[in-house]
Amino acid sequence: MADQGKRKAEGAASGGETLILGLETSCDDTAAAIVRWRADGSRRILSNVVWTEHDDHAAYGGIVPEIAARSHVERLDRVIARSLDEAGMTIDNVDAVAATAGPGLVGGVMVGLTAGKAIALGRGIPLIPINHLEGHALSVRMTNSAEFPYLLLLISGGHTQLIWVENLGQYHRLGATIDDAAGEAFDKTAKLLGLGQPGGPRIESAATGGRADRYDLPNPLEKRGGCDFSFSGLKTAVREIATGMAGADGRFDGQDVSDLAASFQLAVARHLARRTERAMDMVEAPEGGGRLVVAGGVAANCAIRTKLSALCERRSWRLVAPPAKYCTDNGAMIAWAGAERLAAGLVPGMADALAFAPRARWPLAPPPAGGEIGGGRKGPKA
Repeated sequence: MADQGKRKAEGAASGGETLILGLETSCDDTAAAIVRWRADGSRRILSNVVWTEHDDHAAYGGIVPEIAARSHVERLDRVIARSLDEAGMTIDNVDAVAATAGPGLVGGVMVGLTAGKAIALGRGIPLIPINHLEGHALSVRMTNSAEFPYLLLLISGGHTQLIWVENLGQYHRLGATIDDAAGEAFDKTAKLLGLGQPGGPRIESAATGGRADRYDLPNPLEKRGGCDFSFSGLKTAVREIATGMAGADGRFDGQDVSDLAASFQLAVARHLARRTERAMDMVEAPEGGGRLVVAGGVAANCAIRTKLSALCERRSWRLVAPPAKYCTDNGAMIAWAGAERLAAGLVPGMADALAFAPRARWPLAPPPAGGEIGGGRKGPKA
């Protein structure tokens, strides 16, 4: 089986058509997809199935790792079967399997990676452990023309980072959040305002018709150099305003909520744009103008995209973003990252792949010297 897997990996890298199954279980979404990669560089997403059940976690006000892991166990087989069915094939047609190996909720990561190992071992095909962040970093290349190098703004529920993507596997972190991620700030603010989950879409919906200039929220790290992010101060400011405007029954007026949601959303978008502009000054843009790629679930927010679009227009850069359905966690981005690594010959042998352990923390790029964030006995945060 090892020899068969090696031959398939070599064949995929040298030419022909390759079908990659991608598995994503790093958080609460259970996802699987099939991507077809051809020797001429053409690619096609044949299926992309994502199963999300926010109701499982609604009573707890956030994602419960144990519930998420059990849900992956119960759903992954059905999600894989549906992705194969939508692609018009069986598991026997798959040439390689790519699975998220971290970072994320380790119980969930373990489910997807173990399933990937079982499929690869049973069929004798390559297994490609994928860094979840690399999936986001490369996702724009599935659907857009995004040549290396480019500046990546990764904004999701667990990560907010600025990374210079020099090439496949060559990543340089320029900045990261020193406290909460942007998506986490959206989730906690939505919970505070009684909007429910997922926080990002709920805040964006509530902000419609709201006055974004009603509340003067702070500009985090305004006097601090570099391009790191901070969102804890914004959350605190929102909490103080919300406490003051709550009625005797603890409820909020609908217009007050809309105005505060709009003000918070604008403050986050403004902060992201300002720190991103600093990162633009730190890199050497390619001839003809730089490219800013925005990825991650929060990248689907229209107010944020508008701010970043204005920034790129002013700086003569080009803003590139995947379609909204590929911004959130999905199996297609994992299959795509696996396809890129397979084509480049960056695939571990079967023994090493099967020995690969799921990781709760797995930085895509090391921080700059002295820039470690959230260090402790387990090392820097991802």
